[in-house]
Amino acid sequence: MDHAVRDYLTELVDRARAVLGDNLVGAYAAGSVGLGAYQPGRSDVDVALVTAGPVAGAAKRALVARLRHESLPCPARGLELVAYRREVAGSGTGEPGFEVELNTGATMPFRVTYDPADRPAADGRFWYALDRSILRQSGLALLGPPASEVFADPTPAELRRLLVTALDWWLALPTPEGDGPAPGTEDAVLGACRSLVRVRTGAWLPKVDAGRWLAGQGRHTELIDRAITARRGGPAPSGPEARAFQRWVRAEVAAMH
Repeated sequence: MDHAVRDYLTELVDRARAVLGDNLVGAYAAGSVGLGAYQPGRSDVDVALVTAGPVAGAAKRALVARLRHESLPCPARGLELVAYRREVAGSGTGEPGFEVELNTGATMPFRVTYDPADRPAADGRFWYALDRSILRQSGLALLGPPASEVFADPTPAELRRLLVTALDWWLALPTPEGDGPAPGTEDAVLGACRSLVRVRTGAWLPKVDAGRWLAGQGRHTELIDRAITARRGGPAPSGPEARAFQRWVRAEVAAMH
């Protein structure tokens, strides 16, 4: 882990404990940090906090004030933080179920949501259960018990439903037409690879590793190789290529039982 990120996470946990006290029972690095795939200059810092019980409104606001970028500068593109009650983290629910969600960073739009009901459906309500599934496998404990003892997977059928919903969300985003490279499509392609690999193998892999695994099966090798190269500065796949690949992955995931 990057030294700046390690120091940042230590301070973040200290500040969260100062606000939440004994209600804070766990803190976990998620996403690319938890998966060991953090890429300076590209990756976010993803953190999940776990509380014993509900977080009062005043404590939610205080937590946001102490952790937002203007108070605690994030060394990455930004911080994506979600707090859950422990009963939600371990329930396997497909619902968002969070206490508070904070996005903040120098190059990330500030966003705070204090109630899942306020999360716009158009922004996707499937992220949270998928993130908790990744946390169960690969969450890095900064405070509290191992992530595997705290977080639960959704059922296999619910996981497939969430992944199909996620792919539908990606497919609904505007994508440049034409045959030229379309920046951002590399993440769309590799994210779809990760979804398919999770269903086929039962394991969450970093996006690039998932792409390599799927390419190793002899499917869409050239497209996946270009998506991986694009993360290092090469030309990205075109919009139509990315959409066609996502539709193929969606059909594969939906057909599995």
